[in-house]
Amino acid sequence: MYILGVSSYYHDSAACLIKNDQIIAAAQEERFSRKKHDASFPLNAIKYCLQEAEINASEIDQVVFYEKPFLKFERIFETFLSSAPKGFFVFLKSMPLWIKDKLFQKKVILKELKENLGSNISWNEKLLFSEHHLSHAASAFFASPFQSAAVLTLDAVGEWATTSLSVGEGSSLKILKEIHFPHSLGLLYSSFTYYLGFKVNSGEYKLMGLAPYGIPKYEKIIKDKLISIAEDGSFQLNMKYFGFTTGLTMTNRKFNKLFGGPPRKSESNITQREMDLAASIQKVTEEIFLKIAKDIAKNTGEENLCLAGGVALNCVANGALFREKIFKNIWIQPAAGDAGGAIGAALSALYLHNKFERKVSLGIDKMNGAFLGPEFSENEIKNVLEECGANFTIFSESELIEEVAKNLINQKAIGWMQGRMEFGPRALGGRSIIADPSSPVMQKILNLKVKYRESFRPFAPSVLSEEISEWFEDDVDSPYMLFVSKIKKNKRYEGSKNEKELFGIEKINNIRSCIPAVTHIDFSARLQSVHPKTNPKFYALISKFKEMSGYPMLVNTSFNVRGEPIVCSPLDAFKCFMGTELDVLVIGNFLLYKSDQDEGLKMNYKEAYEMD
Repeated sequence: MYILGVSSYYHDSAACLIKNDQIIAAAQEERFSRKKHDASFPLNAIKYCLQEAEINASEIDQVVFYEKPFLKFERIFETFLSSAPKGFFVFLKSMPLWIKDKLFQKKVILKELKENLGSNISWNEKLLFSEHHLSHAASAFFASPFQSAAVLTLDAVGEWATTSLSVGEGSSLKILKEIHFPHSLGLLYSSFTYYLGFKVNSGEYKLMGLAPYGIPKYEKIIKDKLISIAEDGSFQLNMKYFGFTTGLTMTNRKFNKLFGGPPRKSESNITQREMDLAASIQKVTEEIFLKIAKDIAKNTGEENLCLAGGVALNCVANGALFREKIFKNIWIQPAAGDAGGAIGAALSALYLHNKFERKVSLGIDKMNGAFLGPEFSENEIKNVLEECGANFTIFSESELIEEVAKNLINQKAIGWMQGRMEFGPRALGGRSIIADPSSPVMQKILNLKVKYRESFRPFAPSVLSEEISEWFEDDVDSPYMLFVSKIKKNKRYEGSKNEKELFGIEKINNIRSCIPAVTHIDFSARLQSVHPKTNPKFYALISKFKEMSGYPMLVNTSFNVRGEPIVCSPLDAFKCFMGTELDVLVIGNFLLYKSDQDEGLKMNYKEAYEMD
């Protein structure tokens, strides 16, 4: 049985194809369209999934959409009515769009399927709809390595639910409790993202990275004025301070007054106020997270916890949850946001609608290391590079590993594209930029000359799985880069008296450990544990680097620049390589040096890249 899961029309559209209980392929539409957070119907992603499975569209048994449009419309309609006349004009403006594209979404989806995948196929009989939070929960539990587990979903909002607790057992999954819109931890966090001048639905990572520079001095104000938190972690927002129910802005004048001024303008200087606000909302988020988890453990008796929803990508909160030891095991869906809803939609149909028997392999999840996207053959790579006029060398795999490790030792910034593309927001060694973690200047170089992003943004270490406990305080398995842990004290540098007296963003250039390129200012790092089974080539490279340097890890950040999706194809990789300050590009066993490329070609690509 082939089931196609689809998420689209909000942000991060994606498609997933399963064959019985095996995830064959999954990808976000943005990787093909090259439009960041592309919300359109994921036609390119669907075509890729069919190609990967080597089937045609007529062989699809069911298509499952990740949420129910009518319920979502009901929520929006009732919200506007309850806030009238405040958001009336916004409501009138949005109505044509909802009536045309959203309210009759079933008709829109069927039209896309018929026009692009076959008009002679009875799509109406194949099309099913899941619920938003059920899709999230299913993506976490059914893909997990657990026979039974509690499942916590935290996001902005689906149809009505913003937070839900489910329990999974075998092939069953039941939602037990929900918190409904407008009371949303995701929207609270996004409100601060907006207020701090970052983009909602993508800038939350920046807020999380900024938090350690600040002091949580606004924590009490947030809890006194913005949100009431019960002992079981349930919460209510004080809607007097928010504007998102009317569709005008995330926050309002009362919110501005509460925190001493208007929202920060995008791209303006970040002040201590923004750092302290980031620290404050991060601390409140973690408190709610832990209270909910403790209540879940108490009331379900489960020792396993699965997490999904956009808030589950807050790896700092996840690290705090791990250290509390509330649950014996925690598994987080690597595509925890809306893109992962495509996986959940397909799996929920398989197990809940079709009653398929679920089989669990102890300790092994169904995500294949999240390497579910396209890969390219040697001939395909070679043809692209030749068409681009690139100068390259092809190595055997062992020679390549040796050559790349030498370049890392020599402080080169390297674009690394291998095998299948990752599904979800993290680059895990398939589409990564890699570098030496011991370099005191590499974080600055990568942020300013390669990624073209804010200087305070931290980078992750990809660490040999067996070395985690030697370098980090938490012996946590983190293959999907979803937990933060602090570097062990014997690897840290205390710093001089003058360095200790620095405040806020001034701390950024302090050398805090023997691996400064991946050490955040609070001595934390967002870990990826690398396993030989799921990522053998990346594991071999890190092993060779350890042999040469003594460090069992590499800097790992996504292979893209700010505002661009992670690269998918060899052409995307070459374009990013030529348009940035990357020194080396590795695609499969092909290696390219920037210094070997034609000067005119370099200039043309850089100009074209900047224009895009």
